[in-house]
Amino acid sequence: MDFQHSAQAQDYIQRLGAFIRDEIEPVEEDYLRELHSLENKWVVLPIIDELKAKAKAAGLWNLFFPNEEHGVGLSNLEYAPLAELTGRSFIAPEVFNCNAPDTGNMEVLEKYGTAEQQEQWLKPLMAGEIRSAFCMTEPGVASSDATNMEATATIEGDEVVLNGRKWWSTGIGHPNCKVGIFMGLTNPEAPRHQQHSMVLFPMDAEGVTIERMLPVFGHYDEPYGHGEISFDNVRVPITNMIAGPGRGFEIAQGRLGPGRIHHCMRLIGMAEKALELMCIRASQRTAFRKPLVNLGGNRDIIANARMNIEQARLLVLKAAWMIDKVGAAGAMSEISQIKVIAPNMAQQIIDAAMQIHGGGGLSDDFPLTGMFAAARALRLADGPDEVHRGLIAKIELLKYKKYMQD
Repeated sequence: MDFQHSAQAQDYIQRLGAFIRDEIEPVEEDYLRELHSLENKWVVLPIIDELKAKAKAAGLWNLFFPNEEHGVGLSNLEYAPLAELTGRSFIAPEVFNCNAPDTGNMEVLEKYGTAEQQEQWLKPLMAGEIRSAFCMTEPGVASSDATNMEATATIEGDEVVLNGRKWWSTGIGHPNCKVGIFMGLTNPEAPRHQQHSMVLFPMDAEGVTIERMLPVFGHYDEPYGHGEISFDNVRVPITNMIAGPGRGFEIAQGRLGPGRIHHCMRLIGMAEKALELMCIRASQRTAFRKPLVNLGGNRDIIANARMNIEQARLLVLKAAWMIDKVGAAGAMSEISQIKVIAPNMAQQIIDAAMQIHGGGGLSDDFPLTGMFAAARALRLADGPDEVHRGLIAKIELLKYKKYMQD
Protein backbone atom coordinates (compact mmCIF):
# COMPACT_ATOMS: atom_id res chain seq x y z
CA MET A 1 0.00 0.00 0.00
CA ASP A 2 1.81 3.09 -1.29
CA PHE A 3 0.36 6.52 -0.56
CA GLN A 4 3.13 8.45 -2.25
CA HIS A 5 1.61 10.95 -4.67
CA SER A 6 2.06 10.11 -8.32
CA ALA A 7 3.82 12.63 -10.57
CA GLN A 8 0.43 13.59 -12.04
CA ALA A 9 -1.11 14.07 -8.59
CA GLN A 10 1.86 16.16 -7.43
CA ASP A 11 1.45 18.41 -10.45
CA TYR A 12 -2.24 18.98 -9.73
CA ILE A 13 -1.59 19.47 -6.00
CA GLN A 14 0.89 22.24 -6.80
CA ARG A 15 -1.31 23.91 -9.41
CA LEU A 16 -4.54 23.64 -7.44
CA GLY A 17 -2.88 24.82 -4.24
CA ALA A 18 -1.44 27.84 -6.03
CA PHE A 19 -4.81 28.70 -7.59
CA ILE A 20 -6.58 28.53 -4.22
CA ARG A 21 -3.85 30.61 -2.57
CA ASP A 22 -3.53 33.24 -5.31
CA GLU A 23 -7.04 33.47 -6.77
CA ILE A 24 -9.61 32.25 -4.21
CA GLU A 25 -8.32 33.07 -0.73
CA PRO A 26 -7.68 36.78 -1.48
CA VAL A 27 -11.31 37.32 -2.57
CA GLU A 28 -13.34 34.83 -0.53
CA GLU A 29 -13.85 36.97 2.56
CA ASP A 30 -15.03 39.95 0.48
CA TYR A 31 -17.23 37.63 -1.58
CA LEU A 32 -18.96 36.25 1.51
CA ARG A 33 -19.37 39.72 3.01
CA GLU A 34 -20.96 41.03 -0.19
CA LEU A 35 -23.24 38.01 -0.57
CA HIS A 36 -24.46 38.18 3.03
CA SER A 37 -25.17 41.91 2.70
CA LEU A 38 -27.71 41.28 -0.05
CA GLU A 39 -31.42 41.01 0.61
CA ASN A 40 -31.58 38.17 -1.92
CA LYS A 41 -28.61 35.89 -1.32
CA TRP A 42 -29.67 33.22 -3.80
CA VAL A 43 -27.60 34.70 -6.60
CA VAL A 44 -24.30 34.04 -8.36
CA LEU A 45 -21.95 36.97 -7.94
CA PRO A 46 -19.74 37.83 -10.94
CA ILE A 47 -16.54 36.82 -9.14
CA ILE A 48 -17.67 33.17 -9.11
CA ASP A 49 -18.05 33.04 -12.89
CA GLU A 50 -14.71 34.82 -13.26
CA LEU A 51 -12.97 32.26 -11.05
CA LYS A 52 -14.63 29.36 -12.85
CA ALA A 53 -13.44 30.67 -16.20
CA LYS A 54 -9.89 30.97 -14.85
CA ALA A 55 -10.02 27.47 -13.35
CA LYS A 56 -11.27 25.97 -16.61
CA ALA A 57 -8.57 27.79 -18.58
CA ALA A 58 -5.96 26.46 -16.15
CA GLY A 59 -7.11 22.87 -16.68
CA LEU A 60 -8.39 22.61 -13.11
CA TRP A 61 -11.86 21.40 -14.02
CA ASN A 62 -13.90 18.25 -13.33
CA LEU A 63 -10.94 16.88 -11.40
CA PHE A 64 -13.05 14.21 -9.69
CA PHE A 65 -13.86 12.19 -12.82
CA PRO A 66 -11.56 9.13 -12.91
CA ASN A 67 -11.55 8.87 -16.71
CA GLU A 68 -9.97 11.17 -19.24
CA GLU A 69 -13.09 11.32 -21.40
CA HIS A 70 -14.90 13.43 -18.80
CA GLY A 71 -12.14 14.63 -16.46
CA VAL A 72 -8.38 14.58 -16.12
CA GLY A 73 -8.04 10.86 -15.43
CA LEU A 74 -7.13 10.90 -11.75
CA SER A 75 -7.75 7.87 -9.56
CA ASN A 76 -9.61 8.24 -6.27
CA LEU A 77 -6.29 8.11 -4.45
CA GLU A 78 -4.87 10.85 -6.68
CA TYR A 79 -7.96 13.03 -6.33
CA ALA A 80 -8.10 12.73 -2.53
CA PRO A 81 -5.46 15.41 -1.73
CA LEU A 82 -7.10 17.76 -4.23
CA ALA A 83 -10.45 17.38 -2.49
CA GLU A 84 -8.64 18.13 0.77
CA LEU A 85 -7.33 21.39 -0.64
CA THR A 86 -10.80 22.48 -1.78
CA GLY A 87 -12.17 21.71 1.69
CA ARG A 88 -10.32 24.74 3.03
CA SER A 89 -12.73 27.04 1.18
CA PHE A 90 -16.50 27.42 1.00
CA ILE A 91 -16.43 28.29 -2.71
CA ALA A 92 -13.49 26.30 -4.10
CA PRO A 93 -15.48 23.14 -4.91
CA GLU A 94 -17.83 25.07 -7.20
CA VAL A 95 -14.98 27.05 -8.77
CA PHE A 96 -13.44 23.76 -9.97
CA ASN A 97 -16.83 22.17 -10.83
CA CYS A 98 -16.26 19.60 -8.10
CA ASN A 99 -19.19 20.50 -5.87
CA ALA A 100 -21.79 18.20 -4.36
CA PRO A 101 -24.35 17.08 -5.35
CA ASP A 102 -23.24 17.75 -8.93
CA THR A 103 -20.27 15.38 -8.66
CA GLY A 104 -22.45 12.46 -7.60
CA ASN A 105 -25.12 13.29 -10.15
CA MET A 106 -22.56 13.50 -12.93
CA GLU A 107 -21.13 10.14 -11.88
CA VAL A 108 -24.63 8.63 -11.98
CA LEU A 109 -25.28 10.01 -15.47
CA GLU A 110 -21.86 8.91 -16.70
CA LYS A 111 -22.28 5.36 -15.34
CA TYR A 112 -26.01 4.74 -15.75
CA GLY A 113 -27.34 7.44 -18.10
CA THR A 114 -28.43 6.96 -21.68
CA ALA A 115 -26.77 8.84 -24.51
CA GLU A 116 -29.80 11.14 -24.62
CA GLN A 117 -29.65 11.85 -20.87
CA GLN A 118 -25.93 12.52 -21.07
CA GLU A 119 -26.39 14.92 -23.96
CA GLN A 120 -29.22 16.82 -22.27
CA TRP A 121 -27.91 16.98 -18.70
CA LEU A 122 -24.39 15.57 -18.26
CA LYS A 123 -22.73 17.84 -20.82
CA PRO A 124 -24.04 21.13 -19.36
CA LEU A 125 -23.23 19.91 -15.85
CA MET A 126 -19.69 19.08 -16.91
CA ALA A 127 -19.40 22.50 -18.52
CA GLY A 128 -20.57 24.19 -15.31
CA GLU A 129 -23.44 25.82 -17.17
CA ILE A 130 -26.11 24.42 -14.84
CA ARG A 131 -26.38 22.97 -11.31
CA SER A 132 -28.38 19.99 -10.07
CA ALA A 133 -30.08 18.51 -7.01
CA PHE A 134 -30.49 15.02 -5.55
CA CYS A 135 -33.90 14.29 -4.03
CA MET A 136 -33.96 11.16 -1.90
CA THR A 137 -34.50 12.04 1.78
CA GLU A 138 -38.11 12.39 2.95
CA PRO A 139 -39.57 14.06 6.05
CA GLY A 140 -42.02 11.25 6.78
CA VAL A 141 -39.72 8.23 6.94
CA ALA A 142 -36.30 7.25 8.32
CA SER A 143 -34.33 8.02 5.20
CA SER A 144 -31.12 6.38 6.44
CA ASP A 145 -32.77 3.28 4.93
CA ALA A 146 -33.15 4.04 1.22
CA THR A 147 -35.75 1.30 0.84
CA ASN A 148 -38.10 3.28 3.12
CA MET A 149 -38.84 5.97 0.53
CA GLU A 150 -42.59 6.46 0.09
CA ALA A 151 -42.67 9.09 -2.65
CA THR A 152 -43.76 7.40 -5.86
CA ALA A 153 -42.44 7.19 -9.41
CA THR A 154 -45.34 5.51 -11.19
CA ILE A 155 -45.07 4.40 -14.81
CA GLU A 156 -48.11 5.38 -16.88
CA GLY A 157 -47.67 4.54 -20.53
CA ASP A 158 -44.74 6.50 -21.90
CA GLU A 159 -44.56 8.76 -18.82
CA VAL A 160 -43.39 8.56 -15.21
CA VAL A 161 -45.53 10.38 -12.65
CA LEU A 162 -43.76 11.70 -9.55
CA ASN A 163 -45.62 12.32 -6.29
CA GLY A 164 -44.46 12.98 -2.75
CA ARG A 165 -42.33 15.28 -0.65
CA LYS A 166 -38.55 15.41 -0.34
CA TRP A 167 -36.35 17.48 1.94
CA TRP A 168 -32.68 18.28 2.54
CA SER A 169 -32.30 18.33 -1.23
CA THR A 170 -28.90 19.97 -1.50
CA GLY A 171 -28.31 22.63 -4.15
CA ILE A 172 -31.99 23.21 -4.75
CA GLY A 173 -31.70 26.92 -3.96
CA HIS A 174 -29.03 27.68 -6.53
CA PRO A 175 -30.35 29.93 -9.32
CA ASN A 176 -28.68 27.69 -11.90
CA CYS A 177 -30.21 24.48 -10.57
CA LYS A 178 -32.04 23.14 -13.61
CA VAL A 179 -32.38 19.40 -13.04
CA GLY A 180 -32.83 16.98 -10.16
CA ILE A 181 -32.71 13.24 -9.58
CA PHE A 182 -35.81 11.90 -7.81
CA MET A 183 -35.86 8.53 -6.04
CA GLY A 184 -39.35 7.05 -5.84
CA LEU A 185 -41.29 3.86 -5.24
CA THR A 186 -42.22 2.18 -8.53
CA ASN A 187 -43.22 -1.39 -7.61
CA PRO A 188 -44.05 -2.14 -3.94
CA GLU A 189 -44.53 -5.84 -4.83
CA ALA A 190 -40.96 -6.31 -6.07
CA PRO A 191 -38.12 -7.54 -3.83
CA ARG A 192 -37.22 -4.88 -1.28
CA HIS A 193 -34.10 -3.61 -3.04
CA GLN A 194 -35.78 -3.53 -6.45
CA GLN A 195 -38.86 -1.45 -5.63
CA HIS A 196 -37.45 2.04 -6.25
CA SER A 197 -36.35 3.95 -9.33
CA MET A 198 -34.40 7.12 -10.04
CA VAL A 199 -35.86 9.66 -12.43
CA LEU A 200 -34.55 12.91 -13.90
CA PHE A 201 -36.88 15.90 -13.65
CA PRO A 202 -36.47 19.51 -14.85
CA MET A 203 -36.79 22.03 -12.02
CA ASP A 204 -39.35 23.99 -14.03
CA ALA A 205 -41.61 20.96 -14.55
CA GLU A 206 -45.26 21.54 -13.66
CA GLY A 207 -46.00 20.30 -10.15
CA VAL A 208 -42.49 20.84 -8.74
CA THR A 209 -42.65 23.31 -5.84
CA ILE A 210 -39.86 24.42 -3.51
CA GLU A 211 -41.82 24.73 -0.27
CA ARG A 212 -39.01 26.19 1.84
CA MET A 213 -35.26 26.36 2.30
CA LEU A 214 -33.90 24.66 5.41
CA PRO A 215 -31.26 26.24 7.68
CA VAL A 216 -28.55 24.32 9.55
CA PHE A 217 -27.91 26.13 12.85
CA GLY A 218 -29.27 29.27 11.21
CA HIS A 219 -27.05 28.95 8.12
CA TYR A 220 -28.83 28.57 4.78
CA ASP A 221 -25.60 28.01 2.82
CA GLU A 222 -26.60 30.45 0.11
CA PRO A 223 -26.65 30.27 -2.85
CA TYR A 224 -26.67 26.45 -2.69
CA GLY A 225 -28.91 25.54 0.23
CA HIS A 226 -31.03 22.58 1.23
CA GLY A 227 -34.71 22.61 0.40
CA GLU A 228 -38.01 20.88 0.96
CA ILE A 229 -39.78 20.11 -2.32
CA SER A 230 -43.23 18.81 -3.13
CA PHE A 231 -44.05 16.81 -6.26
CA ASP A 232 -47.69 16.92 -7.34
CA ASN A 233 -48.36 14.69 -10.36
CA VAL A 234 -45.11 15.71 -12.02
CA ARG A 235 -45.08 14.05 -15.44
CA VAL A 236 -41.84 13.39 -17.29
CA PRO A 237 -41.05 11.10 -20.24
CA ILE A 238 -40.24 7.50 -19.33
CA THR A 239 -36.89 8.13 -21.03
CA ASN A 240 -36.04 10.23 -17.95
CA MET A 241 -35.83 7.09 -15.83
CA ILE A 242 -32.22 6.22 -15.07
CA ALA A 243 -31.09 2.65 -15.89
CA GLY A 244 -34.66 1.32 -15.77
CA PRO A 245 -37.36 0.55 -13.19
CA GLY A 246 -36.34 -0.86 -9.83
CA ARG A 247 -32.68 0.14 -9.95
CA GLY A 248 -32.87 3.11 -7.58
CA PHE A 249 -31.29 1.38 -4.60
CA GLU A 250 -28.48 0.00 -6.75
CA ILE A 251 -27.75 3.48 -8.12
CA ALA A 252 -27.94 5.05 -4.66
CA GLN A 253 -25.32 2.64 -3.34
CA GLY A 254 -23.06 3.13 -6.36
CA ARG A 255 -23.38 6.91 -6.09
CA LEU A 256 -22.17 7.00 -2.50
CA GLY A 257 -18.81 5.23 -2.92
CA PRO A 258 -16.40 7.73 -4.49
CA GLY A 259 -18.53 10.63 -3.24
CA ARG A 260 -17.79 9.63 0.33
CA ILE A 261 -14.08 9.98 -0.38
CA HIS A 262 -14.75 13.51 -1.68
CA HIS A 263 -16.67 14.57 1.43
CA CYS A 264 -14.19 13.01 3.83
CA MET A 265 -11.16 14.58 2.18
CA ARG A 266 -12.87 17.97 2.15
CA LEU A 267 -13.45 17.48 5.88
CA ILE A 268 -9.71 16.86 6.31
CA GLY A 269 -9.04 20.18 4.58
CA MET A 270 -11.66 21.88 6.73
CA ALA A 271 -10.02 20.50 9.87
CA GLU A 272 -6.60 21.66 8.65
CA LYS A 273 -7.99 25.17 8.14
CA ALA A 274 -9.54 25.15 11.62
CA LEU A 275 -6.26 24.00 13.17
CA GLU A 276 -4.40 26.72 11.29
CA LEU A 277 -6.81 29.38 12.58
CA MET A 278 -6.56 27.92 16.08
CA CYS A 279 -2.76 28.04 16.14
CA ILE A 280 -2.63 31.61 14.81
CA ARG A 281 -5.20 32.80 17.33
CA ALA A 282 -3.55 30.97 20.23
CA SER A 283 -0.16 32.44 19.30
CA GLN A 284 -1.33 36.04 18.88
CA ARG A 285 -3.95 36.37 21.61
CA THR A 286 -2.93 36.93 25.22
CA ALA A 287 -4.81 36.45 28.49
CA PHE A 288 -3.51 36.62 32.05
CA ARG A 289 -0.24 37.97 30.58
CA LYS A 290 0.39 34.85 28.54
CA PRO A 291 -0.30 33.79 24.97
CA LEU A 292 -3.32 31.48 24.84
CA VAL A 293 -1.07 28.74 23.53
CA ASN A 294 0.63 28.65 26.94
CA LEU A 295 -2.57 28.54 28.97
CA GLY A 296 -4.39 25.49 30.29
CA GLY A 297 -4.24 22.42 28.08
CA ASN A 298 -4.17 24.29 24.79
CA ARG A 299 -0.94 22.69 23.64
CA ASP A 300 -2.46 19.26 24.23
CA ILE A 301 -5.51 20.31 22.22
CA ILE A 302 -3.30 21.38 19.32
CA ALA A 303 -1.22 18.19 19.50
CA ASN A 304 -4.31 15.99 19.60
CA ALA A 305 -5.78 17.87 16.64
CA ARG A 306 -2.67 17.19 14.57
CA MET A 307 -2.67 13.49 15.47
CA ASN A 308 -6.37 13.10 14.77
CA ILE A 309 -6.08 14.75 11.36
CA GLU A 310 -3.17 12.51 10.38
CA GLN A 311 -4.99 9.36 11.49
CA ALA A 312 -8.16 10.31 9.63
CA ARG A 313 -6.24 11.22 6.48
CA LEU A 314 -4.45 7.86 6.39
CA LEU A 315 -7.72 5.95 6.74
CA VAL A 316 -9.35 8.01 3.98
CA LEU A 317 -6.38 7.39 1.70
CA LYS A 318 -6.62 3.67 2.44
CA ALA A 319 -10.30 3.70 1.51
CA ALA A 320 -9.53 5.59 -1.71
CA TRP A 321 -6.76 3.12 -2.54
CA MET A 322 -9.11 0.18 -1.94
CA ILE A 323 -11.84 1.65 -4.14
CA ASP A 324 -9.27 2.01 -6.93
CA LYS A 325 -8.04 -1.56 -6.44
CA VAL A 326 -11.16 -3.58 -5.68
CA GLY A 327 -14.10 -1.20 -6.11
CA ALA A 328 -16.44 0.35 -3.57
CA ALA A 329 -18.05 -3.02 -2.79
CA GLY A 330 -14.71 -4.30 -1.55
CA ALA A 331 -14.14 -1.24 0.64
CA MET A 332 -17.53 -1.07 2.36
CA SER A 333 -16.13 -1.23 5.90
CA GLU A 334 -13.41 1.34 5.20
CA ILE A 335 -15.89 3.71 3.55
CA SER A 336 -18.20 3.48 6.55
CA GLN A 337 -15.27 3.95 8.92
CA ILE A 338 -14.22 7.23 7.34
CA LYS A 339 -17.82 8.45 7.25
CA VAL A 340 -17.87 8.16 11.05
CA ILE A 341 -14.33 9.29 11.76
CA ALA A 342 -13.86 12.25 9.38
CA PRO A 343 -16.86 14.45 10.32
CA ASN A 344 -16.51 13.69 14.04
CA MET A 345 -12.82 14.57 13.91
CA ALA A 346 -13.49 17.79 12.01
CA GLN A 347 -16.34 18.76 14.31
CA GLN A 348 -14.14 18.27 17.38
CA ILE A 349 -11.26 20.35 16.00
CA ILE A 350 -13.54 23.12 14.73
CA ASP A 351 -15.21 23.23 18.15
CA ALA A 352 -11.80 23.59 19.82
CA ALA A 353 -10.90 26.38 17.40
CA MET A 354 -14.17 28.15 18.23
CA GLN A 355 -13.28 27.92 21.93
CA ILE A 356 -9.83 29.41 21.32
CA HIS A 357 -11.44 32.28 19.43
CA GLY A 358 -13.76 33.07 22.33
CA GLY A 359 -16.80 35.15 21.41
CA GLY A 360 -15.40 35.71 17.94
CA GLY A 361 -15.57 31.99 17.30
CA LEU A 362 -19.36 32.11 17.62
CA SER A 363 -19.71 34.98 15.17
CA ASP A 364 -19.50 35.15 11.40
CA ASP A 365 -16.29 37.18 11.64
CA PHE A 366 -14.53 33.84 11.27
CA PRO A 367 -15.55 30.87 9.09
CA LEU A 368 -15.75 28.47 12.03
CA THR A 369 -19.52 28.47 12.58
CA GLY A 370 -20.18 27.65 8.95
CA MET A 371 -17.53 24.93 9.05
CA PHE A 372 -19.03 23.45 12.22
CA ALA A 373 -22.49 23.36 10.66
CA ALA A 374 -21.13 21.63 7.57
CA ALA A 375 -19.21 19.01 9.57
CA ARG A 376 -22.20 18.29 11.82
CA ALA A 377 -24.55 17.97 8.86
CA LEU A 378 -22.27 15.46 7.17
CA ARG A 379 -22.73 13.09 10.10
CA LEU A 380 -26.22 12.62 8.67
CA ALA A 381 -25.97 13.57 4.99
CA ASP A 382 -24.21 10.39 3.86
CA GLY A 383 -25.89 8.20 6.44
CA PRO A 384 -25.96 8.52 10.23
CA ASP A 385 -23.03 7.33 12.33
CA GLU A 386 -25.15 4.52 13.76
CA VAL A 387 -25.85 2.98 10.34
CA HIS A 388 -22.18 3.05 9.42
CA ARG A 389 -21.16 1.54 12.77
CA GLY A 390 -23.75 -1.19 12.24
CA LEU A 391 -22.27 -2.08 8.86
CA ILE A 392 -18.71 -2.01 10.21
CA ALA A 393 -19.69 -4.36 13.03
CA LYS A 394 -21.56 -6.67 10.65
CA ILE A 395 -18.54 -7.01 8.37
CA GLU A 396 -16.20 -7.46 11.32
CA LEU A 397 -18.36 -10.17 12.90
CA LEU A 398 -18.42 -12.15 9.66
CA LYS A 399 -14.83 -13.09 10.52
CA TYR A 400 -16.18 -14.89 13.59
CA LYS A 401 -19.23 -16.49 12.03
CA LYS A 402 -18.30 -19.96 13.31
CA TYR A 403 -18.65 -18.74 16.87
CA MET A 404 -22.13 -17.30 16.34
CA GLN A 405 -25.11 -18.94 17.98
CA ASP A 406 -28.42 -19.26 16.17
